[in-house]
Parts: sequence; structure tokens; C-alpha cells
Amino acid sequence: MSTAVGGALRFGYGTNGFANHRLTDACEIIAGLGYTGVALTLDHDHLDPYAPGLARRVAELADRLRDLGLGVVIETGARYLLDPWHKHAPTLLHDERETRLDFLRRAIAIGEDLGAEAVSFWAGVRPDGVSEDVAWERLVDGCAQLVAPAEAAGVPLGFEPEPGMLVESIAGWRRLREALGAPAAFGLTLDIGHCRCLEPDPVPSCVTAVADHVVNVQIDDMRRGVHEHLEFGEGEIDFPPVLRALGDAGYRGLVAVELPRHSHAAPSVAARSIDFLRAAEREAAAVREPLTEVGIAGEREAAAERETTVREAAAESGTTGEREATEKETVTEIGTVEEREAAAERETVDVRETVEGRRP
Repeated sequence: MSTAVGGALRFGYGTNGFANHRLTDACEIIAGLGYTGVALTLDHDHLDPYAPGLARRVAELADRLRDLGLGVVIETGARYLLDPWHKHAPTLLHDERETRLDFLRRAIAIGEDLGAEAVSFWAGVRPDGVSEDVAWERLVDGCAQLVAPAEAAGVPLGFEPEPGMLVESIAGWRRLREALGAPAAFGLTLDIGHCRCLEPDPVPSCVTAVADHVVNVQIDDMRRGVHEHLEFGEGEIDFPPVLRALGDAGYRGLVAVELPRHSHAAPSVAARSIDFLRAAEREAAAVREPLTEVGIAGEREAAAERETTVREAAAESGTTGEREATEKETVTEIGTVEEREAAAERETVDVRETVEGRRP
């Protein structure tokens, strides 16, 4: 994982949310707003891997990203790049899956040249006429063919569970990873909105459960049971606990805003998004600090109890007068401990109310 400055999360923005902009313009706007990375979707107008002069264009982009201080992950979800008639086709599940494999190999090579932190991809929807068993076999075989090139390039694969596709959940990703033999290069792209959409566990719990395998994070708001990428605050996700879970897990990769249907207002949406995420991160940090203080209070209580026990033992072996003095001191100490416990309990309640009551 990449290193974040000062331990803060590294927010990025997906270029598929800037579909109406030139790639260079999109990168400049994203950097100008304070993002530290881009999730680059290879597409017709954004670094087409099939257009002439690819090596030159990749080198120029690498220089520009470096000048702007932007990290990059490669996204491969272009809608009509491979087939102008059918969205996302062909996938790894189609009869013509070699076209998709070639595209993904190109993405890995481009990722290597750009110094990308991950190459993200998904399974696809099972085509009509292809059984689930055959589709699964094709998926496992296709992913297996990508592991070696990714390892050689030093670019992790981030497989994304996508609602409605053959692998749509974290459990499905785990099954796929196991079928591949759990290679180190086969990581997870975690879309925060998808967790709210269909995962059974709360979103922060999803983050914690897979943190060791996450190489790429997409972030957006969403509602339960509805696969629609929403601006922050329009869905049901409470983001400060999610960001706190990412930070506590030590995640240092990009956390890139994924709003592919907002290109019509890209600059203003991107500006609102970074403001929201920064505010949510500040709120997450503000909650963590009181929780830490409660922990310190608990340590103080335990130390006071140990000290009381020692003094009681000493009193037993002393004179009557010493015992009386020690007992008086012990009573005072117990009162102090009880006061600390009450204060800590009040503080804990306040923190819990703050955590449960704050929602963007």
C-alpha cells in the first residue's frame, strides 16, 4: 500500500466522472481541488489503449501526473470501448473473452508504465446461453491468466464485486480468490456504496473484515438494495465511521470518488465531494480522540485499584493505628476511583451519543 502523508486518507476522483473533459484538463481540476490521486478509466477519450501513439501518450501522462502530485489506479469499466453495440462486452464470461483478456493485459502494462497502485476489474454479467458453471470456470481461468503479468509488472490486481454480476459480494470474491490459490497479486477493490447496497454487515464492518486484502477503494453514497451511485448525503451511509475504519486498518491506497453519471457537472460535484470527505474525516478524528480518553480513564482506574490492593495488604501487617490511617486513606482512594469511574462512564455515554447521533 502507498504511504499517506501524516497518516491521512488519500482521496482521489474517478475520471469516468469527467467524461466530457479532456484527460489533462480533468487531472488539473482534480489536483486543483486538493485530491491526491485519480482513478483512471481507460476509454476512448481518456487514454484509449488501442489508439496510435500509446507509448508516447502514456509517457506524457506519467509526467503530468507526477507534476500534479497525483497517484493513479487503473479502472477498466469503460462501457463501449470493446464493443460499440453492447455495454461492457465482451467480459471474461463471454465466448469472445480473449478480447477482454487482451484489454486487461494492456491495462496492466499501462499501469506499470504509470506507476499505478492497482488495476481494477470485475467479472461481468453472465451472458444468456452460458451456464453458471461454465461462466465460473471461464472467470477463474481468466483471472489466473492475469496473475502472472500483474506479478511481473508489480501492479496488484483489484477485483471488484459488482451488484448484478457473477461475483457481486465479498463472499464471492473470497470464493474466487480461494479458487485461484490465494495469490498475493490478487487483491480486492472495495466499493463503499456496494457494501451498503447488498452486504449483510454494516459498512465499517465490511471494511475491517477485508482490510488486509484491499488495494483500491471506490467511495460513493448508496441506498440499501439499489445499485445507484449517489453524491454524498443523498444515500444512507454514515461516512465518518467508514473513514475511521479505513484509517484504523492502516489503509494507505487511494479512496477515489466513483460518480460515473455526474460528468455533466463534474467540477462542482468534485468540489462538493472533497469538502464532504474532509469534513467526514475531521468528524471521524474528533470521535476517535474522546474514545482514546475513555481508554486512558480505564487504565487510571485499573492502576488505582491495584494501588488500593497493595495498601490494604500493608495495613493488615501494620499496627492498629496504622491500619486506621490506611483504611481512612483507602476509603478516600476508593472514593476517588468511584468518581473516576462515574466520570469515565459519563464520557463514554457522551461519545456513544455522538457516534450514534452524527449522520451527514
